[in-house]
Amino acid sequence: MKQPSTGEARRQAQNVVNFDRSKVDGIIIQNGDEKIEIRRRDNKWRLEIPIKDQADAALVENLLSDLETWQKEGTIPAKDIDADKSKLNEYGLNRPKLKLKLIGSDRPPEILFGKDAALEGRMYVRFENSKETFLAKQSVKKDLDKKAEEFRDKKLTDVATAQVRRIALKTPAGEMELEKKGDHWDIVKPLRARADDEKVGDLIAQVTTARIQQFVADDHGDLRPYGLAEPRGSITLFSQEARKDQKVEIADSIKVFGQDDKGQMLQIGSVPEKEKDQVYVRFAPRGAVYTLPKKIEEALNTKPADLRDYHLVRIDTNVLDRITIDVPGKDKTVLARKDGNWTIASRNNAPADSRAVRRLIDALQNARVTRFVEDVASNLPKYGLDKPRLQITFSSFASENTAETKAGEEPFATLSFGKEDEDNVYARLTDEPFVVTAHRGLLDQIPADPLQWQELSIFKLKPDQIHRLSITTDKELSLERGENNQWHWLKGTGQIDGNNVQSLLNTLSSLHAARWLGAIKPQDGLEKPQLTLAFTTSSDDKTPHRLIIGAPANDGTWYAHVDGREGTFTISNSDLNSLRLPLVAQPSPTPSPAPSITP
Repeated sequence: MKQPSTGEARRQAQNVVNFDRSKVDGIIIQNGDEKIEIRRRDNKWRLEIPIKDQADAALVENLLSDLETWQKEGTIPAKDIDADKSKLNEYGLNRPKLKLKLIGSDRPPEILFGKDAALEGRMYVRFENSKETFLAKQSVKKDLDKKAEEFRDKKLTDVATAQVRRIALKTPAGEMELEKKGDHWDIVKPLRARADDEKVGDLIAQVTTARIQQFVADDHGDLRPYGLAEPRGSITLFSQEARKDQKVEIADSIKVFGQDDKGQMLQIGSVPEKEKDQVYVRFAPRGAVYTLPKKIEEALNTKPADLRDYHLVRIDTNVLDRITIDVPGKDKTVLARKDGNWTIASRNNAPADSRAVRRLIDALQNARVTRFVEDVASNLPKYGLDKPRLQITFSSFASENTAETKAGEEPFATLSFGKEDEDNVYARLTDEPFVVTAHRGLLDQIPADPLQWQELSIFKLKPDQIHRLSITTDKELSLERGENNQWHWLKGTGQIDGNNVQSLLNTLSSLHAARWLGAIKPQDGLEKPQLTLAFTTSSDDKTPHRLIIGAPANDGTWYAHVDGREGTFTISNSDLNSLRLPLVAQPSPTPSPAPSITP
């Protein structure tokens, strides 16, 4: 079963060389007097001779791929070579300049590369200790015929931006350290503050995507010509999180192990005299001096303020289960997530307007700090933050104890708002020492009255569920659905307009509020309504509902109230027009008689 199929055997017979690339541990290229040795170490390709450095993995893998698919396009048997001793010299295979040796188990013999053949794009090759010669394409020769420097990896580091967990930055302005916790970055030195994830990612990418312009020297000699004896600054990337020293007991002794990640440090030096668009750098992991594009210098101008997160608050929506809005002198509003929707937990879990809750979360997540006022909140009364005008708390909630969490509510962020300052309002997160300002309009997006969070759906019925209907304006009309589904008057005369009745029922049965306003006020005009609709949804008329429409609001809507729900809401003008359609059919106009013609 391990034998190749007929087709595979035919392909292998046509290959110049057959090998298992997974078993290749190294490559040795002899190109004239220069020997290049590349080894696989920890699944990475490294140059070992004539210089030690990171190898360009793409070049090496491309070479192996070309070798795998390299096919014979002609064969000159060994007996023909023996018949004419000058043939090897003619083909450039007696003492070839270019040789390739693969290192590893089951490796093939060393491959010798000769002259180009008369046929365009073809050349002569043979194996060591064999006179049999093949005609093959020049693709592999082009992969090999390079200086050692060309095999060096021009990508500065193989660490990806997403792998970096810590950064240490030294600049003329001072030192700065950042650390990633979960999915977010924090500044930990010279102050503790949230960092802007995108800006930190851009800073890291300056290093992880940097391309070497020139290979200058190793870093064991005099670094003064490059301005690296005393670098202007440095960036060090760590791919592991910082952790405290771990004590490990071994028999009667205790050994202390610290961090095993020394980081990848990039030091920035001076600008070359001739290449003003480049800058000398020393990259410690590769032990060498290079030049990079001068843009890398921008990192040296980075200050903590440049990397601070200007988002007012971070909200982890994956764990968010509770939102508590607390305004002095008013009942707390507690919104709770349930099965993907939201309820008003402080009002017996009445359904909440889930879209409004999501809009609030989005508004707060996108809210920006307009100014960092104080890094140490030492005088909260000055900003009205000792007794906030509004506090909003975000919490997770566990219904029972687990190994990770205790049952109950666990707050993870509390945002307080204080005095106003022109178009801004002072604010702070209780677990951060800073005082900031945000746009004053943000407060208008945080309703403090629990009634304002009610769901917008007023009725959730089907039109044919409505059995009896009463409409009161300056007079009262009442009608009832009969057994044959036909409507008849209980109070009223004339022919019933069936189309208007159906339109009214369609609007009424699925009525939605435009918005909830809160407690009923005299200006809502509900004591003297202009329209009242009462209806029942059962044949015994024991399930009554009543909708009252009051005065017009300033925005083209109308104040309304429904029995069984607290507070006032507004409905649209188009809904009102549907609810007051005339139910008595208007008589069709009688056509005028045609004029008589007198002869």
